Amino acid sequence: MFFVGASNLLLAMLWWSAWLVAARWPVLAMPQPAPYAGWLHAFVMQYQVLPSFIFGFLLTTFPRWMGLPEFERWRYLPVGIGLFGGQLATLLGAMGWEAGIVVGLLMTIAGWSAGLVTLAPLLWRERGATWHARSCFAALVLGYAGLVGFVLFVFGGSPLWVFASIKLGTFGLLLPVYVTVAHRMFPFFAGGSVAGYTPWRPLWLLAAFWPLCLAHLVLELTHAYAWSWLVDVPLLMLFATMCWRWWPRGPKPGLLGVLFIGLAWLPLAFWLYSTQSIAYAMTGVYWLGRGPAHALFIGFFGSILIAMVTRVTQGHSGRPLQMPAAAWFAFAAIQLVAVMRVAAEISADTGAWQALAACGWLLAFLPWLVRIGRIYLSPRADGKPG
Repeated sequence: MFFVGASNLLLAMLWWSAWLVAARWPVLAMPQPAPYAGWLHAFVMQYQVLPSFIFGFLLTTFPRWMGLPEFERWRYLPVGIGLFGGQLATLLGAMGWEAGIVVGLLMTIAGWSAGLVTLAPLLWRERGATWHARSCFAALVLGYAGLVGFVLFVFGGSPLWVFASIKLGTFGLLLPVYVTVAHRMFPFFAGGSVAGYTPWRPLWLLAAFWPLCLAHLVLELTHAYAWSWLVDVPLLMLFATMCWRWWPRGPKPGLLGVLFIGLAWLPLAFWLYSTQSIAYAMTGVYWLGRGPAHALFIGFFGSILIAMVTRVTQGHSGRPLQMPAAAWFAFAAIQLVAVMRVAAEISADTGAWQALAACGWLLAFLPWLVRIGRIYLSPRADGKPG
Protein backbone atom coordinates (compact mmCIF):
# COMPACT_ATOMS: atom_id res chain seq x y z
CA MET A 1 0.00 0.00 0.00
CA PHE A 2 2.88 2.40 0.67
CA PHE A 3 4.30 1.52 -2.76
CA VAL A 4 0.91 2.39 -4.23
CA GLY A 5 0.96 5.66 -2.27
CA ALA A 6 4.47 6.51 -3.49
CA SER A 7 3.49 5.78 -7.09
CA ASN A 8 0.26 7.76 -6.79
CA LEU A 9 2.08 10.75 -5.27
CA LEU A 10 4.64 10.85 -8.07
CA LEU A 11 2.06 10.53 -10.86
CA ALA A 12 -0.32 13.05 -9.33
CA MET A 13 2.30 15.74 -8.94
CA LEU A 14 3.79 15.13 -12.39
CA TRP A 15 0.38 15.88 -13.91
CA TRP A 16 -0.40 18.84 -11.64
CA SER A 17 3.02 20.45 -12.09
CA ALA A 18 2.76 20.12 -15.88
CA TRP A 19 -0.76 21.56 -15.85
CA LEU A 20 0.23 24.59 -13.75
CA VAL A 21 3.29 25.26 -15.89
CA ALA A 22 1.19 25.02 -19.05
CA ALA A 23 -1.46 27.31 -17.56
CA ARG A 24 1.10 29.99 -16.72
CA TRP A 25 3.50 29.59 -19.65
CA PRO A 26 1.50 28.09 -22.53
CA VAL A 27 4.48 26.42 -24.16
CA LEU A 28 3.20 22.96 -23.30
CA ALA A 29 -0.18 21.85 -24.64
CA MET A 30 -2.03 20.32 -21.69
CA PRO A 31 -5.67 19.18 -22.01
CA GLN A 32 -8.19 21.12 -19.90
CA PRO A 33 -10.06 18.35 -18.09
CA ALA A 34 -13.67 18.29 -17.04
CA PRO A 35 -14.12 18.67 -14.12
CA TYR A 36 -11.88 21.72 -13.66
CA ALA A 37 -8.24 20.78 -13.05
CA GLY A 38 -8.01 22.50 -9.64
CA TRP A 39 -10.98 20.50 -8.35
CA LEU A 40 -9.52 17.32 -9.82
CA HIS A 41 -6.16 18.03 -8.15
CA ALA A 42 -7.89 18.39 -4.77
CA PHE A 43 -9.82 15.17 -5.33
CA VAL A 44 -6.78 13.14 -6.40
CA MET A 45 -4.62 14.29 -3.48
CA GLN A 46 -7.32 13.89 -0.82
CA TYR A 47 -9.09 10.73 -1.96
CA GLN A 48 -6.46 8.74 -3.87
CA VAL A 49 -2.90 9.76 -2.96
CA LEU A 50 -2.99 10.21 0.82
CA PRO A 51 -5.60 7.46 1.43
CA SER A 52 -3.17 4.99 -0.17
CA PHE A 53 -0.84 5.62 2.77
CA ILE A 54 -3.70 5.96 5.29
CA PHE A 55 -5.31 2.62 4.44
CA GLY A 56 -1.93 0.90 4.37
CA PHE A 57 -1.20 2.23 7.85
CA LEU A 58 -4.64 1.56 9.33
CA LEU A 59 -5.02 -1.94 7.88
CA THR A 60 -1.78 -2.76 9.71
CA THR A 61 -2.35 -0.89 12.97
CA PHE A 62 -6.08 -1.44 13.61
CA PRO A 63 -5.59 -5.09 14.64
CA ARG A 64 -2.55 -4.18 16.73
CA TRP A 65 -4.31 -1.32 18.51
CA MET A 66 -7.20 -3.66 19.35
CA GLY A 67 -5.22 -6.79 20.18
CA LEU A 68 -6.78 -8.75 17.30
CA PRO A 69 -5.20 -11.05 14.67
CA GLU A 70 -3.60 -9.32 11.70
CA PHE A 71 -5.39 -9.27 8.36
CA GLU A 72 -4.48 -11.78 5.67
CA ARG A 73 -2.38 -10.26 2.90
CA TRP A 74 -5.12 -10.61 0.27
CA ARG A 75 -7.29 -8.13 2.21
CA TYR A 76 -4.95 -5.33 1.10
CA LEU A 77 -5.24 -6.17 -2.60
CA PRO A 78 -8.68 -4.76 -3.47
CA VAL A 79 -7.90 -1.54 -1.60
CA GLY A 80 -4.54 -1.09 -3.32
CA ILE A 81 -5.85 -2.00 -6.78
CA GLY A 82 -8.82 0.33 -6.39
CA LEU A 83 -6.75 3.32 -5.31
CA PHE A 84 -3.87 2.82 -7.77
CA GLY A 85 -6.02 1.84 -10.73
CA GLY A 86 -8.55 4.52 -9.83
CA GLN A 87 -5.97 7.28 -9.79
CA LEU A 88 -4.28 6.05 -12.97
CA ALA A 89 -7.62 6.07 -14.79
CA THR A 90 -8.47 9.50 -13.36
CA LEU A 91 -5.20 11.01 -14.59
CA LEU A 92 -5.64 9.39 -17.99
CA GLY A 93 -9.07 10.98 -18.03
CA ALA A 94 -7.50 14.34 -17.23
CA MET A 95 -5.16 13.79 -20.18
CA GLY A 96 -7.97 13.12 -22.61
CA TRP A 97 -9.30 9.55 -22.17
CA GLU A 98 -13.02 10.23 -22.31
CA ALA A 99 -14.14 7.49 -19.93
CA GLY A 100 -11.16 7.81 -17.59
CA ILE A 101 -12.73 10.02 -14.92
CA VAL A 102 -15.76 7.75 -14.53
CA VAL A 103 -13.67 4.57 -14.50
CA GLY A 104 -11.32 6.14 -11.97
CA LEU A 105 -14.15 7.16 -9.67
CA LEU A 106 -15.74 3.71 -9.76
CA MET A 107 -12.43 2.00 -9.01
CA THR A 108 -11.73 4.45 -6.18
CA ILE A 109 -15.17 3.85 -4.67
CA ALA A 110 -14.52 0.10 -4.88
CA GLY A 111 -11.13 0.42 -3.17
CA TRP A 112 -12.50 2.62 -0.42
CA SER A 113 -15.47 0.26 0.09
CA ALA A 114 -13.14 -2.71 0.46
CA GLY A 115 -11.10 -0.82 3.05
CA LEU A 116 -14.12 0.19 5.12
CA VAL A 117 -15.67 -3.28 4.96
CA THR A 118 -12.39 -4.77 6.15
CA LEU A 119 -11.88 -2.36 9.05
CA ALA A 120 -15.44 -1.98 10.32
CA PRO A 121 -15.94 -5.45 11.88
CA LEU A 122 -12.96 -4.88 14.18
CA LEU A 123 -14.83 -2.07 15.93
CA TRP A 124 -17.44 -4.40 17.38
CA ARG A 125 -15.21 -7.48 17.57
CA GLU A 126 -12.74 -5.95 20.03
CA ARG A 127 -13.14 -6.03 23.79
CA GLY A 128 -13.63 -2.50 25.04
CA ALA A 129 -13.30 0.60 22.87
CA THR A 130 -10.12 1.77 21.18
CA TRP A 131 -11.00 5.44 20.70
CA HIS A 132 -8.18 6.14 18.28
CA ALA A 133 -9.51 3.45 15.97
CA ARG A 134 -13.05 4.79 16.27
CA SER A 135 -11.87 8.32 15.60
CA CYS A 136 -9.98 7.24 12.46
CA PHE A 137 -12.94 5.19 11.25
CA ALA A 138 -15.32 8.11 11.75
CA ALA A 139 -12.96 10.21 9.59
CA LEU A 140 -12.96 7.48 6.92
CA VAL A 141 -16.78 7.48 6.89
CA LEU A 142 -16.82 11.26 6.41
CA GLY A 143 -14.24 10.84 3.67
CA TYR A 144 -16.45 8.25 2.00
CA ALA A 145 -19.31 10.76 2.06
CA GLY A 146 -17.01 13.30 0.38
CA LEU A 147 -16.01 10.73 -2.23
CA VAL A 148 -19.68 10.04 -3.00
CA GLY A 149 -20.25 13.80 -3.28
CA PHE A 150 -17.62 14.06 -6.01
CA VAL A 151 -19.20 11.13 -7.84
CA LEU A 152 -22.61 12.84 -7.70
CA PHE A 153 -21.09 15.98 -9.19
CA VAL A 154 -19.40 14.10 -12.05
CA PHE A 155 -22.68 12.35 -12.85
CA GLY A 156 -24.47 15.67 -13.30
CA GLY A 157 -24.99 17.05 -9.82
CA SER A 158 -24.59 20.62 -8.63
CA PRO A 159 -21.08 22.09 -8.26
CA LEU A 160 -21.96 22.39 -4.57
CA TRP A 161 -21.31 18.66 -4.38
CA VAL A 162 -17.68 19.05 -5.45
CA PHE A 163 -17.26 21.98 -3.05
CA ALA A 164 -18.60 19.82 -0.21
CA SER A 165 -16.37 16.94 -1.30
CA ILE A 166 -13.21 19.05 -1.13
CA LYS A 167 -14.07 20.44 2.31
CA LEU A 168 -15.00 17.00 3.66
CA GLY A 169 -11.68 15.67 2.37
CA THR A 170 -9.77 18.25 4.38
CA PHE A 171 -11.75 18.68 7.61
CA GLY A 172 -13.70 15.44 7.67
CA LEU A 173 -11.02 12.99 6.54
CA LEU A 174 -7.40 14.14 6.52
CA LEU A 175 -7.15 16.49 9.49
CA PRO A 176 -8.98 14.10 11.88
CA VAL A 177 -6.88 11.11 10.76
CA TYR A 178 -3.61 13.02 11.08
CA VAL A 179 -4.50 14.48 14.49
CA THR A 180 -5.72 11.12 15.80
CA VAL A 181 -2.59 9.26 14.69
CA ALA A 182 -0.39 12.03 16.11
CA HIS A 183 -2.24 11.80 19.45
CA ARG A 184 -1.75 8.04 19.52
CA MET A 185 1.81 7.79 18.24
CA PHE A 186 3.88 10.96 18.75
CA PRO A 187 4.10 10.90 22.57
CA PHE A 188 4.72 7.15 22.36
CA PHE A 189 7.60 7.64 19.91
CA ALA A 190 9.09 10.39 22.08
CA GLY A 191 8.78 8.28 25.23
CA GLY A 192 10.78 5.51 23.60
CA SER A 193 13.58 7.79 22.36
CA VAL A 194 14.10 10.58 24.90
CA ALA A 195 15.22 9.85 28.44
CA GLY A 196 12.92 11.25 31.10
CA TYR A 197 10.12 12.07 28.64
CA THR A 198 6.61 11.69 30.10
CA PRO A 199 3.99 10.93 27.44
CA TRP A 200 0.89 13.15 27.66
CA ARG A 201 -2.11 12.22 25.56
CA PRO A 202 -5.40 12.65 27.46
CA LEU A 203 -8.48 11.62 25.50
CA TRP A 204 -10.11 14.97 26.16
CA LEU A 205 -7.83 16.39 23.44
CA LEU A 206 -9.63 14.28 20.85
CA ALA A 207 -12.97 14.99 22.49
CA ALA A 208 -12.32 18.74 22.18
CA PHE A 209 -10.87 18.49 18.68
CA TRP A 210 -13.77 16.73 16.97
CA PRO A 211 -16.61 19.23 17.62
CA LEU A 212 -14.32 22.18 16.81
CA CYS A 213 -13.16 20.55 13.57
CA LEU A 214 -16.73 19.70 12.54
CA ALA A 215 -17.82 23.25 13.38
CA HIS A 216 -15.08 24.59 11.10
CA LEU A 217 -16.29 22.20 8.39
CA VAL A 218 -19.88 23.46 8.72
CA LEU A 219 -18.76 27.10 8.57
CA GLU A 220 -16.75 26.36 5.43
CA LEU A 221 -19.66 24.54 3.83
CA THR A 222 -21.98 27.47 4.53
CA HIS A 223 -19.41 30.08 3.40
CA ALA A 224 -19.50 31.68 6.86
CA TYR A 225 -15.82 32.61 6.68
CA ALA A 226 -16.29 35.75 8.79
CA TRP A 227 -17.25 33.54 11.74
CA SER A 228 -14.77 30.68 11.45
CA TRP A 229 -12.39 32.43 13.86
CA LEU A 230 -14.81 31.42 16.62
CA VAL A 231 -13.61 27.82 16.23
CA ASP A 232 -10.22 28.44 14.61
CA VAL A 233 -8.87 30.35 17.61
CA PRO A 234 -9.77 27.49 20.02
CA LEU A 235 -8.24 25.02 17.53
CA LEU A 236 -5.10 27.16 17.41
CA MET A 237 -4.91 27.08 21.22
CA LEU A 238 -5.54 23.32 21.29
CA PHE A 239 -2.83 22.59 18.69
CA ALA A 240 -0.36 24.98 20.33
CA THR A 241 -0.93 23.17 23.63
CA MET A 242 -0.33 19.81 21.96
CA CYS A 243 2.92 21.07 20.44
CA TRP A 244 4.13 22.51 23.73
CA ARG A 245 3.27 19.48 25.86
CA TRP A 246 4.45 16.88 23.35
CA TRP A 247 7.68 18.54 22.21
CA PRO A 248 10.66 16.54 23.56
CA ARG A 249 13.20 18.80 25.24
CA GLY A 250 16.89 18.11 24.89
CA PRO A 251 18.72 15.90 22.37
CA LYS A 252 16.52 13.74 20.16
CA PRO A 253 17.01 11.55 17.07
CA GLY A 254 16.41 13.25 13.73
CA LEU A 255 13.61 10.82 12.89
CA LEU A 256 11.77 12.03 15.99
CA GLY A 257 12.60 15.70 15.55
CA VAL A 258 11.03 15.92 12.09
CA LEU A 259 7.71 14.67 13.47
CA PHE A 260 7.49 17.62 15.82
CA ILE A 261 8.76 20.16 13.30
CA GLY A 262 6.00 18.95 11.00
CA LEU A 263 3.52 19.18 13.85
CA ALA A 264 4.45 22.84 14.37
CA TRP A 265 2.79 23.62 11.02
CA LEU A 266 -0.57 22.74 12.57
CA PRO A 267 -0.90 25.71 14.96
CA LEU A 268 0.74 27.91 12.30
CA ALA A 269 -1.93 26.92 9.76
CA PHE A 270 -4.73 27.70 12.21
CA TRP A 271 -3.12 31.00 13.12
CA LEU A 272 -3.38 31.84 9.42
CA TYR A 273 -6.99 30.59 9.29
CA SER A 274 -7.86 32.68 12.37
CA THR A 275 -6.26 35.88 11.10
CA GLN A 276 -7.80 35.37 7.68
CA SER A 277 -11.27 35.04 9.21
CA ILE A 278 -10.84 38.05 11.51
CA ALA A 279 -9.53 40.18 8.63
CA TYR A 280 -12.46 39.12 6.46
CA ALA A 281 -14.95 39.99 9.20
CA MET A 282 -13.36 43.44 9.66
CA THR A 283 -12.58 44.42 6.08
CA GLY A 284 -14.42 42.07 3.72
CA VAL A 285 -11.07 41.13 2.16
CA TYR A 286 -10.33 37.38 1.97
CA TRP A 287 -6.66 37.78 2.89
CA LEU A 288 -4.21 35.08 1.75
CA GLY A 289 -6.78 33.11 -0.26
CA ARG A 290 -5.78 29.44 -0.19
CA GLY A 291 -2.62 30.17 1.81
CA PRO A 292 -3.83 28.78 5.16
CA ALA A 293 -5.11 25.65 3.41
CA HIS A 294 -1.73 25.02 1.82
CA ALA A 295 0.09 25.64 5.10
CA LEU A 296 -2.06 22.74 6.29
CA PHE A 297 -1.75 20.61 3.14
CA ILE A 298 1.94 21.04 2.33
CA GLY A 299 3.38 22.17 5.66
CA PHE A 300 1.55 19.79 8.00
CA PHE A 301 0.27 16.91 5.85
CA GLY A 302 3.37 16.88 3.62
CA SER A 303 5.93 17.10 6.43
CA ILE A 304 4.23 14.45 8.56
CA LEU A 305 3.87 12.20 5.52
CA ILE A 306 7.64 12.24 4.97
CA ALA A 307 8.40 11.76 8.68
CA MET A 308 5.91 8.94 9.31
CA VAL A 309 6.44 7.03 6.08
CA THR A 310 10.21 7.20 6.54
CA ARG A 311 9.88 5.86 10.08
CA VAL A 312 7.54 3.01 9.07
CA THR A 313 9.61 2.17 6.00
CA GLN A 314 12.90 2.02 7.93
CA GLY A 315 11.43 -0.08 10.72
CA HIS A 316 9.41 -2.53 8.61
CA SER A 317 12.26 -3.10 6.15
CA GLY A 318 14.74 -4.05 8.88
CA ARG A 319 16.74 -0.82 8.63
CA PRO A 320 17.93 1.49 11.44
CA LEU A 321 15.38 4.02 12.71
CA GLN A 322 17.16 7.06 11.33
CA MET A 323 16.65 9.71 8.65
CA PRO A 324 18.49 8.85 5.42
CA ALA A 325 19.84 11.63 3.22
CA ALA A 326 16.94 11.46 0.75
CA ALA A 327 14.44 11.90 3.59
CA TRP A 328 16.35 14.88 5.01
CA PHE A 329 16.40 16.49 1.58
CA ALA A 330 12.69 15.90 1.07
CA PHE A 331 11.79 17.22 4.50
CA ALA A 332 13.93 20.36 4.25
CA ALA A 333 12.75 21.08 0.72
CA ILE A 334 9.08 20.68 1.57
CA GLN A 335 9.42 23.38 4.25
CA LEU A 336 10.54 25.79 1.52
CA VAL A 337 7.80 24.64 -0.83
CA ALA A 338 5.15 25.26 1.84
CA VAL A 339 6.41 28.81 2.38
CA MET A 340 6.49 29.39 -1.39
CA ARG A 341 2.92 28.17 -1.84
CA VAL A 342 1.57 30.33 0.99
CA ALA A 343 3.50 33.37 -0.27
CA ALA A 344 2.17 32.78 -3.79
CA GLU A 345 -1.21 34.06 -2.60
CA ILE A 346 0.21 37.57 -2.08
CA SER A 347 2.56 37.54 -5.06
CA ALA A 348 2.10 39.79 -8.06
CA ASP A 349 2.37 36.67 -10.24
CA THR A 350 0.43 34.05 -8.31
CA GLY A 351 0.28 31.57 -11.19
CA ALA A 352 4.04 31.53 -11.62
CA TRP A 353 4.70 30.93 -7.94
CA GLN A 354 2.04 28.21 -7.77
CA ALA A 355 3.73 26.44 -10.69
CA LEU A 356 7.18 26.84 -9.13
CA ALA A 357 5.89 25.49 -5.79
CA ALA A 358 4.39 22.45 -7.53
CA CYS A 359 7.66 21.78 -9.35
CA GLY A 360 9.47 22.27 -6.04
CA TRP A 361 7.18 19.68 -4.43
CA LEU A 362 8.04 17.23 -7.20
CA LEU A 363 11.77 17.93 -6.86
CA ALA A 364 11.58 17.55 -3.07
CA PHE A 365 9.78 14.21 -3.15
CA LEU A 366 11.40 12.53 -6.18
CA PRO A 367 14.65 11.19 -4.58
CA TRP A 368 12.74 10.10 -1.47
CA LEU A 369 10.03 8.33 -3.51
CA VAL A 370 12.63 6.53 -5.62
CA ARG A 371 14.42 5.36 -2.48
CA ILE A 372 11.37 4.06 -0.65
CA GLY A 373 9.98 2.52 -3.84
CA ARG A 374 13.18 0.51 -4.25
CA ILE A 375 12.93 -0.61 -0.61
CA TYR A 376 9.36 -1.84 -1.07
CA LEU A 377 10.43 -3.99 -4.02
CA SER A 378 13.40 -5.51 -2.15
CA PRO A 379 13.71 -8.14 0.62
CA ARG A 380 14.08 -6.90 4.20
CA ALA A 381 17.61 -5.75 5.03
CA ASP A 382 17.76 -7.92 8.17
CA GLY A 383 16.89 -11.14 6.37
CA LYS A 384 13.49 -11.57 8.02
CA PRO A 385 10.45 -12.47 5.91
CA GLY A 386 9.00 -9.56 3.98
